[in-house]
Amino acid sequence: MGFSYRKAKFVAYEINGPRVQSHRLLRNGKAENKIGGFAESEKAKTMASRLSVMKHVPPNRPWSMIHLLNPRPFSTEHHQPPPVTNTTPSSLKQQELAKFSAIADTWWDSEGPFKPLHALNPTRLAFIRSTLCRHFRKDPYSPKPFQGLKLIDVGCGGGILSEPLARMGATVTGVDAVEKNINIARVHADLDPVTSTIEYCCTTAEKLVEEQRKFDAVIALEVIEHVAEPAEFCKSLAALTVPDGATVISTINRSMRSYASAIIAAEYILHWLPKGTHQWSSFLTPEELVLILQRASIDVKEMAGFVYNPLTGRWSLSDDISVNFIAFGTKNSQ
Repeated sequence: MGFSYRKAKFVAYEINGPRVQSHRLLRNGKAENKIGGFAESEKAKTMASRLSVMKHVPPNRPWSMIHLLNPRPFSTEHHQPPPVTNTTPSSLKQQELAKFSAIADTWWDSEGPFKPLHALNPTRLAFIRSTLCRHFRKDPYSPKPFQGLKLIDVGCGGGILSEPLARMGATVTGVDAVEKNINIARVHADLDPVTSTIEYCCTTAEKLVEEQRKFDAVIALEVIEHVAEPAEFCKSLAALTVPDGATVISTINRSMRSYASAIIAAEYILHWLPKGTHQWSSFLTPEELVLILQRASIDVKEMAGFVYNPLTGRWSLSDDISVNFIAFGTKNSQ
């Protein structure tokens, strides 16, 4: 396993071929997710042959803002979702939509419920900027590196990812199933002539597939853990992506460490999030996400973890994917 230094200021751990040298992925013939347990070696080989676990040194961009964690309901055991009136198949959880609607007014409050992920936004954008620029052969140091690209922000919330993408030159579409989120996003985007060009729609990825919409890059951050059918959701993301286009997904690993930090610490000790925000059983391991995307014709090329420094209050990209992680993949040419 060797180090490779790239122009975009990151170091990648390259894992190639059927022989996996990384102790994080293979030990004694079995795949090891350091906290999440062991899986069969074939899954390890599938994942290892496709991933480069990477570290970035994110650029200092004062305008870097991105999508926030979407809280979960405290309990859904005694609540029935409202009836769905349209016939379009959907991977959404209706209880989740109701929860998002209740807190829609706080999307742009950096000291409100979404404060922790306002701090994470620049780090996520650093990953997106680096991977998309390299894939589409754009200059990452350009003030508008995404000029000429059509991007979609699936589960855009109040638009805190869509806006910086627009400022980087992309033609951006933001979609969310919660109408209040879209209204907040439109009002805030209209404050700036650059971001006022964003196309916001109260719809779902599945409906856009029916409309045969296509995008150069499809981005869904902190969304997949809130849908009822992750595999179907990923199929919709793939259908929205042009051949050889890009897909970026971030979520939380289903590991004991994530349970301790993302639930026990964040919700019960530090009170960063309301108690009951997350359901640990809905998290996906990196191996599971890779396999789901592979079946949807998306090959995961790079993956990175997010780590939080309590001394500085800042997030950074790391090769530690045991809690929060982000993945970049490309759609197979057809």
